Amino acid sequence: MKGSVKKSIVTRVRLAFLGVTLFSGAVAWKISHIQYQEGAKWRALEQERRISYQPVPATRGNIYSDNESIMATSLPFYRVAWDPAVVDDETFRRSVDSLAWHLAHFFQDRSVGEYSRKLQDARKDGVRYIRLNSRQINFQEKKELASWPIFRAKRKGGVIFEKVDKRFRPFGGLAQRTVGFVNEDKNGAGLEFTFQQKLAGKPGEALFERVPGGFKPVYDGTEIKPQPGYDVKTTLDINLQDGAEDALYKALVANDAKYGCVILMEVKTGEIKAVANLGKAEDGTYKEDYNYAFADQGRTEPGSTFKLASMAAVFEADPTLQLDDKVDTGPGRMLIGGAVKTDSHANGRITVQQVFEKSSNIGVARLVQEHFSSNPTRYTDYLKRFGLDKPLGFQMNGEALPYVKDPRDRSWSRTSLSTMSIGYELKLAPLQTLAFYNAVANGGVKVAPMIVREIKQADQVVEHFETQVLNPKICSDATLRKLHAMLEGVVLEGTAKAIRPKDYTIAGKTGTAWKFKNGRYTKTYSTSFCGFFPADKPKYSCIVVIDSPSKGRIYGGDVAAPVFRDVADRCMARDQASQRPMLARVPARRTPVPLVRAGLQQEIALVCDRIGLPGQTHATGGEEWVRATAAVDTAFVARTVSLRPDASVAHPGRMPDVRGLTLRDALFLLENRGLKVQSTGSGRVREQSLAPGEFAKRGLVVGLVLTPTAAPTAAPLALPAPVHTEVEENTLLIPAESGTRARALRPAVPTAKPAIAKAKASANKPASTALETVKPAAKVAKKPAKEKQAIAEPKAIDKPTKTRKPATGKKVDIRTTQRRAPQSESGAKNRKSA
Repeated sequence: MKGSVKKSIVTRVRLAFLGVTLFSGAVAWKISHIQYQEGAKWRALEQERRISYQPVPATRGNIYSDNESIMATSLPFYRVAWDPAVVDDETFRRSVDSLAWHLAHFFQDRSVGEYSRKLQDARKDGVRYIRLNSRQINFQEKKELASWPIFRAKRKGGVIFEKVDKRFRPFGGLAQRTVGFVNEDKNGAGLEFTFQQKLAGKPGEALFERVPGGFKPVYDGTEIKPQPGYDVKTTLDINLQDGAEDALYKALVANDAKYGCVILMEVKTGEIKAVANLGKAEDGTYKEDYNYAFADQGRTEPGSTFKLASMAAVFEADPTLQLDDKVDTGPGRMLIGGAVKTDSHANGRITVQQVFEKSSNIGVARLVQEHFSSNPTRYTDYLKRFGLDKPLGFQMNGEALPYVKDPRDRSWSRTSLSTMSIGYELKLAPLQTLAFYNAVANGGVKVAPMIVREIKQADQVVEHFETQVLNPKICSDATLRKLHAMLEGVVLEGTAKAIRPKDYTIAGKTGTAWKFKNGRYTKTYSTSFCGFFPADKPKYSCIVVIDSPSKGRIYGGDVAAPVFRDVADRCMARDQASQRPMLARVPARRTPVPLVRAGLQQEIALVCDRIGLPGQTHATGGEEWVRATAAVDTAFVARTVSLRPDASVAHPGRMPDVRGLTLRDALFLLENRGLKVQSTGSGRVREQSLAPGEFAKRGLVVGLVLTPTAAPTAAPLALPAPVHTEVEENTLLIPAESGTRARALRPAVPTAKPAIAKAKASANKPASTALETVKPAAKVAKKPAKEKQAIAEPKAIDKPTKTRKPATGKKVDIRTTQRRAPQSESGAKNRKSA
């Protein structure tokens, strides 16, 4: 029994030993098989995975302004890495401490000891790639680092400079949203995103080796160089862009508005010269955070600026309608097309021209209702003919889709026609409104706005963009003449007369639209002004939109129009063609010819030739230094110059005659002879301490007295001040509220009382004396009435809700009647989603 148990145990041990032996043999066989028979295969696979081709990004192209000023460019920066295994032992031991010192003092984030330990530990651990610092350095700093110990050995120094391109805008935040951006996810906005494929270029390829710590580039000559991106040349004018942003920013701050935008465009070409977008951030500052000029958030109901399209449709439908025809606007409140339309003033019976100038909602609605009520489709067909229902095909991504209601829509109601006529129940982006006004200025030719002129590669033009005509004629010439007259009248006599300039003409239209929120119109406003200038020969068209002003000024003529005037003034000041008629009004002043006394013969001859001064301007002997003859020492009288050689210059060692020379020429002559000069005054040399011809030793100090050659001419007279004085502008900026009117009238009381007191005190005087005392009081008493009229006048600017008590004396319901889209529930839902 015991023997069998023992035998069983021994058998099991032997079997286990045999199994372990067989397994070990199999492992050894597999190792040898992999090492010797499959070794080449696995070594090739490891090499393939360790060394691989990776893309190398290309340098991004530049974005230029119209005069090729750089608006966005890519600057090279570098990350500093190191391969310790490349450096030989002797160089490393001798220079590691010096390199650590340079690193510590340059980056200033670690001590010398910490950098020394980092370098030594990386070499001891066999690391083939280590990033020395996360900070990116510029090209000049790269050159400095390349001269440090160990690094200066180049390839044997192990330093690796990894290039990283950073986008840089030389003008900072100027046109920031228009220039745009592209983030790491390849999303973005503006020109950078729209022309991503052109700007990005074609990436290259390079061989990289996987080493402990990261990827190390392998320079074996097989790398494919990346192709730099193309450059984009825009139509933007840097100076006008800066002026537009400055004017818009001041208006936004002054009115505490939500956001605003300005677009400036050339009439003939459609080239956009400036586009500014500023929105109010959470901290109260204004930044370029969105393209309100043409994107969805900027698409709003235009309000009164749309009345131009309505009037164009009316004139096209009824060519016999004239500007002096009368329209009855009633007492300022009228039921038209099922909706109550109101004016801020009871204008009564006025002309068609005055309807537009005063921005009468009743007048425009009545004209549209009378001509199109039987066939509303005809009205919307005219709007479609003007191109207001289609996008412009703008070169930048993100253009909003315009919304113009059609009679076939389910949301159409019997109030839609009269409501659309004054700019509601439709939505347009500011750029789309401007394109229509630009067509009116351009003789009826509607062109597509353009912001990119060329795609370039260095100096070679790859792609050139021409002006695209969207509609060769939006309306007849007769209609265009009427529209021009009405637009000019708005600035001359209407709601924008506060911005009327003196030296040129503006044609445009103010706009003030209620904001639609939570299913109803609220007393928050979107103000605008759109027009062109000069009105007689339009060169620029412009639109200004300022949303939700909140400091009492709510009308387009008060908020947006001054920005338009500011931008227009800057444009006209830089336009040479517009300067000629203004300069013609300035009295001509003859500029005196400069004195000609002495100097270099070539310089004097050049100046005389350039200013057209006849006479003998060249000396006969070919001498370098010449002097004017005494008879014609000045050209003020004879208008000719005769020169003779300056003999005093020809004798070295003697004092030359420097009288009449400029200080620069005198210093040149005297210091070349070893003399020292002390001068007083300015102008030309009148006296010299050493007489001409005397011996002059080197080191001698010579004193010179200088005097101006002629009395300074008077500065040119300033142009007369424009008609829109500061007092007049400030008056129009006062909100037309009853409390304000009361405050404006208060100064009349203390002004009139002293005059009345004087009249009473003079009762015992002769009648003539008392009468003279009372007359000024009467004049002063009339002044508040004028002030009241000036203050109340802005109420006529576009505001369609407030009414005035009619002259009949009947009590009128002045409650606001809301303009709603269709009364059905489904229509309300569609309106809310729009």
